[in-house]
Amino acid sequence: MIRVLVADDHAVVRSGLEELLRGPDDIELVGSCADGVQAVDTALAQRPDVVLMDLQMPGLDGIEATTRLRNELPAAQVVVLTSFSDRERILAALEAGAVGYLLKDAEPEELLAGIRAAARGESPIAPKAARTLLEAHVARADELQLSGREREILALLAVGLPNKQIGVRLGIAEKTVKVHLTMIYREIGVHDRVQAALWARDRGFTTS
Repeated sequence: MIRVLVADDHAVVRSGLEELLRGPDDIELVGSCADGVQAVDTALAQRPDVVLMDLQMPGLDGIEATTRLRNELPAAQVVVLTSFSDRERILAALEAGAVGYLLKDAEPEELLAGIRAAARGESPIAPKAARTLLEAHVARADELQLSGREREILALLAVGLPNKQIGVRLGIAEKTVKVHLTMIYREIGVHDRVQAALWARDRGFTTS
């Protein structure tokens, strides 16, 4: 059973989502909230598997509510459900810790499939949002200011080498590798080595 919490300040939207989520046998609606503060409080009390999070809400918006849930209830999978598909909101939501980004014009079955995907540990992204995100990453890649050394480290990270082996391969200290990685994470907009490795693989970073 997938326990789902809904957070949206529009009563009509909440009502429609509540009705939709009461249908499937594998989904249980554990709460419905009208603002971000209530969403966080209810999530901490009910411990849902998936939170459907609107972005624009009074008091505490969806971005800040998602950030708090990532820190206080990391097991909850936050899926943004919004009308907005612009680059800034998508990136802000994912950076805050959302695992998915769906649009309110989605078909009911698409929304249910997204909830199930999030519960399985996957990242449901609406096609329109995915296209915007891809274009944003391509544009960002063109603007990156990575040094030759940083590109070498990314290439070795992409093939799975740990910091110590990267240092040996490049003839630098392991601490120096860590310093470079910190700068790389900041430059490409990721938080850890797994995300950096995936980023590098997607962009064809290879060792010579």
